[in-house]
Amino acid sequence: MTVEQDVDQELAAFYRDLDVVDLAPLWTITEQLLTPVPRPKSIPWLWRAQTYVPLAERAIKLVPIERGGERRVLSLRNPGLGGRPYAAGTLWGAVQCLGPNESAPAHRHTPGAIRFVISGEGVFTTVNGDACDMRSGDLVLTPGMAWHDHSNTTDRNMLWFDGLDLPMVEALDGIFFEPHPDLNQAVEGEHNRSERQYADTCRRYTSGSVRTELDPTPSPLLIYRWADTEERLRQETGKQPDAPSVTVEYINPRSGASVLPTLACGVQRVFAGRHTLPVRRTGNWIYVVRAGAGHSVIDGQRFDWETGDMFVVPSWSAVEHHALEQADFFTLSDTPVLRALGINREQSLDTPQAITGTFSPR
Repeated sequence: MTVEQDVDQELAAFYRDLDVVDLAPLWTITEQLLTPVPRPKSIPWLWRAQTYVPLAERAIKLVPIERGGERRVLSLRNPGLGGRPYAAGTLWGAVQCLGPNESAPAHRHTPGAIRFVISGEGVFTTVNGDACDMRSGDLVLTPGMAWHDHSNTTDRNMLWFDGLDLPMVEALDGIFFEPHPDLNQAVEGEHNRSERQYADTCRRYTSGSVRTELDPTPSPLLIYRWADTEERLRQETGKQPDAPSVTVEYINPRSGASVLPTLACGVQRVFAGRHTLPVRRTGNWIYVVRAGAGHSVIDGQRFDWETGDMFVVPSWSAVEHHALEQADFFTLSDTPVLRALGINREQSLDTPQAITGTFSPR
């Protein structure tokens, strides 16, 4: 046996001994851990309204809401995550379905949540006693550990987008959940209390910088109206009439930070016949097409979308948007956490991406 063979055997035995006592030699796995750029497990994906709406209606017909099940929700499951019910590695996205005159029981949990109304009205979400009336395009917040339930007072179905930081909180081993002692919490006073308290709409949005330090206090304003969002978009359009798009972020009116400590919400309007240049960002993004039609190119793959569709852009994926008709996206991201940790990065590219494939829905 040569000296080299002897060393190889010793080294193999050494690695076996490390494995037995649950130790890992860093020098063999450095390239897996410290990658040149982010390598998320989630992949770009799109869920079509024409697919999920009929399935949501079937769920309303077939699956009752009961204490125990708590919610009738269809989660966006990213194929890159091995069957986990998450839209991306840090974000939960879903469609919540509420039938006529139904009420989803009250509970609370450490993950923070947002609701963006896809269509309809007549439902209200009660958050710590404040009943927030929900209409198409409205954003409702349910901060972590806030009691919340949902009530439909109409004879029609209601659907909305649910976004949570659940995967992030789960990764931090910080999940707590508690059902309310009663099926539904009591409504305190008139509806939309926080909306009246924070009536100054100028402090609800920004198109510029957001506080970068982590603000542990969620927005005291629980509902942001689409009419106010639309007005702010019009103002930004007036400032940038030749831009391909304008963007606003919802903010905490008290601090100027993002609406929740871990979640940023915004709206991007892309004008008809225009397109944005590609951009890469750290962090994961979910897009909900509020209105319009067009396509986006994500890492070279084309995704055609229309009103109601939802798609995910994983961390550091290059994304650009092309609007056939004026399009509004509601966006959800984990940006506040990256901002606070000093690892938020953005890279703009100078030319559109070459399209290497087109997304084919299942």
